[in-house]
Amino acid sequence: MGHPFELSKDIELPASPEQVWAAIATGPGIDSWFMGRSEVEPVEGGRTRFAMAGHVEESTVTAWEPGKRFAYRSEPGPDGTFMAIEYLIEGRDRGATVLRLVQSGVLGDNWETEYEAMRSGWDMYLGTLAAYLAHFAGRTSTPVTAFRPGAGDPDQVWAAVAGAFGLTGPVAEGARARLELPGSPPIDGVVDLAGLPTYFGVRTPDALYRFLHSGADRGNVLVLGHHIFGADPDPARTERAWQDWLTRLPIG
Repeated sequence: MGHPFELSKDIELPASPEQVWAAIATGPGIDSWFMGRSEVEPVEGGRTRFAMAGHVEESTVTAWEPGKRFAYRSEPGPDGTFMAIEYLIEGRDRGATVLRLVQSGVLGDNWETEYEAMRSGWDMYLGTLAAYLAHFAGRTSTPVTAFRPGAGDPDQVWAAVAGAFGLTGPVAEGARARLELPGSPPIDGVVDLAGLPTYFGVRTPDALYRFLHSGADRGNVLVLGHHIFGADPDPARTERAWQDWLTRLPIG
């Protein structure tokens, strides 16, 4: 039996309504802060397409009011489950914008676990959206994704990830971080998201590096969802390098 749900989040963003719209309602904009790759047909009744790791999900645009409201909804599955997303944009003084996200629909039997994963996941992605608009607005990124199933205990996972960035002890926003990725220049940045034990992020002058860990009830998967804003002549090679790094990480 399906379980109806609704989840809402509000965030104040350091950008104009036009900049926020470009980030949440265009394919290149979404790719610069969210997972996978997205395409948006810019009209009510148009289609959206989300692709990641061989999985493709299409939805129908149910609201298209540029600078104000964008919404889309997937088709119901055989069991009646579906997902709907609505973004509401409100301009504020001093060039700021408040964005409200409303996600609703019907979840399956494992609905409590799915709901919690969405709730914490949106904290990371909306935090990434804020970082994108504050530091990279108007630019588009090359998304990089990698997965490590069976990653194991969260404490072990985050100790390994933090250690790879030269961090010891409690991880705090603002800490300097440095990672050596074989075949690439050193990554020097600052911790800008520290939502442990669920997510962790590092910002550099040309990238947002994001790490998300699911619990045992969702397979103990460690997901990398990076956004590279500098020129990358070989995105496939970069993704392979991160997948190799993740595979070698001493966890699981």
